[in-house]
Amino acid sequence: MLLFSAALIAGLILLIISSDKFIEHAALVAEKLNVNPMVIGVTLVAFGTSAPEMVVSTMAALDNAPEIAIGNVLGSNIANVALVFGVTLLFSAIPISKGLITKEVPLVIGITLLTGWLLHDSYLSFYDGVILLIAFAFILFTLLRGSKNLESQLKEELPENDGDSVAKSLIISLIGLVVLIGSSKLLIWGAVGIAKGLGVSELVIGLTIVAVGTSLPELAASISSVRKGLHSIAIGNIIGSNIFNLATVLPIPGLISPGAIDPNASGRDYYWVLGLTLALSILIFVFGKSKKATIPRWIGIPLIGSYIAYLLLISFGSTV
Repeated sequence: MLLFSAALIAGLILLIISSDKFIEHAALVAEKLNVNPMVIGVTLVAFGTSAPEMVVSTMAALDNAPEIAIGNVLGSNIANVALVFGVTLLFSAIPISKGLITKEVPLVIGITLLTGWLLHDSYLSFYDGVILLIAFAFILFTLLRGSKNLESQLKEELPENDGDSVAKSLIISLIGLVVLIGSSKLLIWGAVGIAKGLGVSELVIGLTIVAVGTSLPELAASISSVRKGLHSIAIGNIIGSNIFNLATVLPIPGLISPGAIDPNASGRDYYWVLGLTLALSILIFVFGKSKKATIPRWIGIPLIGSYIAYLLLISFGSTV
């Protein structure tokens, strides 16, 4: 058990570090090769926040552990709203932009409802994965369409040129990718070992330890953003991550390893995702219409409390 725990912790740490390095230097390589900045920016916007979940889910599906992949997605969305946003609010109240109400909120509700419809039969098929990817294309088009100063906004996503050669950036990027894949496999091996050792399902491990671990980049980014006064980025990161988790990460086990899923995932866990998504949307709508258009800090307490309640709920009746 100690070996599995060490593997999981090491896998999480390496996953977060290598994901950041891989994305940053892959973007730098593209930049130095004169790839259109718009293309790089769109790629970073679409995949940057969900890269750890995407790689872990891919490796889990390839290793015949789709429950970890599905648990990772649903658990990350639950953790993002209840834990990440809750903790972020403890640091600062969050102002709400009008665009959030009119664009991002309807999209996150829409993709969450679509996911529920696809999972209601407790089966994630290849065609479910295709439908979610089509939804992703629509979402990306909607997010980018009509954005003011789109080109300048996307260019802001690009990392600053470090002055190194293309070869050096490419080598660092490739090393990051190798470590990213290796750390994902290490994390999954540790997670499966812990699940068997504790007598709990792989789904539960995916919903908790793996999900929280892959949500750490969102937590770090959100806290960093509010401390710098970039409050809109904090809430945008969370909503964006939840959208892309469902639209780009959840399709992976469907495309690679389609089949029946644990009824708890399509029932209990999905309804927590839906409930928290609707709760966050209501908070944004209600406080967004107020004079201050700000979500107050005290809201963080019930959000964190809801996450504790969820952990207590899934701790009962979990068997392999």
